[in-house]
Amino acid sequence: MFEALMNALLSIWTWIEIGLVALVGFCVQLSLAILTWAFDHKRHVTGRCFRLIGVTAAKLTPFWRFGVHGQVPDKVAPNTVVVSNHESNADPFLISHLPWEMKWLGKASLFKIPVVGWSMWMAGDVPVHRGDRDSATGAMAKCRQWLAKGMPVMIFPEGTRSKTDDLLPFKDGAFRLAIEAQADVLPLAVSGTRRALPKHSWRFATSRGLVTVGTPISTKGMTLADVETLKNLAREQILSLRASLMPLTRTEPAVPPGPASAA
Repeated sequence: MFEALMNALLSIWTWIEIGLVALVGFCVQLSLAILTWAFDHKRHVTGRCFRLIGVTAAKLTPFWRFGVHGQVPDKVAPNTVVVSNHESNADPFLISHLPWEMKWLGKASLFKIPVVGWSMWMAGDVPVHRGDRDSATGAMAKCRQWLAKGMPVMIFPEGTRSKTDDLLPFKDGAFRLAIEAQADVLPLAVSGTRRALPKHSWRFATSRGLVTVGTPISTKGMTLADVETLKNLAREQILSLRASLMPLTRTEPAVPPGPASAA
């Protein structure tokens, strides 16, 4: 009973903390947008600002210890489609620890959230209505424009969060986009975030979350007939990368012992 009460109180505090960080960060991001909008056509400054807002919120969250595992490049090729497994709404907080900017494909409903949605728009992220073919076509076109400008894009090919340790089937969109743009596909893997913020729950839990980066897969010479092959190559990498993280992200306590830290 006591642990449940402590979890509820700390979860309420965590939502307040994330909201305050998002609000202050939005004010900073808006100021940077006013200063850079005329010449920063990649929205690199406002994008990085938004990712750092997420990193800051994660570091201040008493439940989470998020970090990056293994060697990570300082930057990736501009023409790159980044793909990752999707465990939780905490995934963007974790993946934002990576040191390069990329534009994210996200649910359109997220863009309607005050402050957070405005920040996503200023960062240049791309909304999509799940299950709407026209929306998906438009979103992929926008992603293709970002790639043409030399800005990587980030897509969760499962399309939604998996409720179990099993990956959901990968959708074709990210891989069709990569082949059409002759872009590299860069697999990432996350582990530990499902516990951080369980699906359909407002309560947080102690979590050791890690992200790791795989090896780029070239699409040079591929055609749309190779979409399934490309999907399988990316999926195999993600499964292997995630397997290497899982022993490092197992946690037992339900109530956090103290402030979070990142590796």
